[in-house]
Amino acid sequence: MANHKSALKRIRSNEKRRVLNKYQHKTTRNAIKKLRETTDAKEAQALLPSVIGMLDKLAKKNVIHSNKASNLKSKLTKHVAAI
Repeated sequence: MANHKSALKRIRSNEKRRVLNKYQHKTTRNAIKKLRETTDAKEAQALLPSVIGMLDKLAKKNVIHSNKASNLKSKLTKHVAAI
């Protein structure tokens, strides 16, 4: 157990951040799956910017590595262009 008030606060804030990061990461993964399963080109074009924005936010907050975000954005853009 923590010995300092600041350590107790850090435990609480870490838990809040962990839950929020987990939610945002899962939401982004679901959006990526939805984009990959889309067969309509117009719908995919409309969905792509929002997914890219989600990936950028996750990379900015270090939930995922910035290179992983870049790789995913590249692959998704190629996928949408091929539809």
